[in-house]
Amino acid sequence: MPAGGLTRRAFMAAAGATALSAPLVSWPYVPRAWGASGRDPRLLVVVLRGGLDGLATVMPVGDPDFAALRNDFRNPKLAEAPSLDSLFVLNPALRHLSALYTRKELLLFQAVATPYRARSHFDAQAMLESGLPDYGITAESGWLNRALQKTEAGPRLKKAPGLVVAPTAPLIMRGAAPVESWQPQAFSYVDDDTLQRLMQLYEARDPELARALSEGADVDMKLHGVQKVGNKAQAADSVQGFPEAMKTTGLLMAAADGPRIGAINFNGWDTHALEGAYDGRLAKTLQALDHGFAALETSLGPVWSDTAVLVITEFGRTARVNGSLGTDHGTGTIAMLLGGAVSGGRVIADWPGLSQKVLFEGRDLAPTLDIRAVMKGLLREHLDLSPAVLATEVFPDSSAIVPLRGLVRT
Repeated sequence: MPAGGLTRRAFMAAAGATALSAPLVSWPYVPRAWGASGRDPRLLVVVLRGGLDGLATVMPVGDPDFAALRNDFRNPKLAEAPSLDSLFVLNPALRHLSALYTRKELLLFQAVATPYRARSHFDAQAMLESGLPDYGITAESGWLNRALQKTEAGPRLKKAPGLVVAPTAPLIMRGAAPVESWQPQAFSYVDDDTLQRLMQLYEARDPELARALSEGADVDMKLHGVQKVGNKAQAADSVQGFPEAMKTTGLLMAAADGPRIGAINFNGWDTHALEGAYDGRLAKTLQALDHGFAALETSLGPVWSDTAVLVITEFGRTARVNGSLGTDHGTGTIAMLLGGAVSGGRVIADWPGLSQKVLFEGRDLAPTLDIRAVMKGLLREHLDLSPAVLATEVFPDSSAIVPLRGLVRT
């Protein structure tokens, strides 16, 4: 037994974490008959930009090396952290996620990463969103848009455009499939008279732009739910605006003729200084994330039962706290999958440990799961994309990455 106290195999046995050997077993591909089953699946991808500290979110308190690495994060609130199993607890700011875990509607993945192993936000995000095997490849489309192009799960999914809650489509949703965008700032501070004057001006000079303006105004008029401070709406990707943006996303995706596949950004996860895992900056950002999920579930209503929400980030943070009481760019992190369609109540982790000799490059949580295995498993089970399409068109050159199974309820 090593000086750290427990072997990796012993950790797996003691912690009850789901070993990857079982989920990674291949199984025969049998297309689902969505029309016959009456299912109408929705998929939302939430991209946390900045690099989430996975060790401060799904905390491995059962690892004897965790306390030494994170001694500056000690806080009485750690006692309030909901237990997930004998190895992991959930950050206490995530109360709604804890309830979803208890209801078996939340899956957590620890020690995940893309194939990227450097620490540039730009390159890491490009690789996460493109789904390509190398960040040096110029990406013209994102994996979610390519999945939307190939989806044949039902007539509504084939007809509905994708949804982006942002001013412009991020890379993950760029491509040949049609995409509509919505942002809360658009008309929140424009009165009816001004809007009408703008419409008349555009109709006289640019009918196509007038049509787009009219469609955007109609969406805002129907929603009546834009969060405002004073006379200006909060950005959807901010701590202040994210919960309300998620509420609106749910309203749009719950509509009978609404989008079935969407993406939304949430900024603010680059915690180099004064991270505050329990009562500071990170805790407040996690709380806004948690409130956003609660708002989404409420606004989706009965559609929640057919919904899966994938939460991803470009990389994790360093295992050690830095001199500014924060964490720097790292590698291994977490992903989340939640929703009424999810077969949850589990942490899937081939846990590598946190001893010095197993840290990636002596500083980061070592990744043991390629995030593409999660993405491919979700698209295969939830949207019925074939293994061949996933391996060659949605995630090119990924045939060696076996999709995880058992992520979605049957």
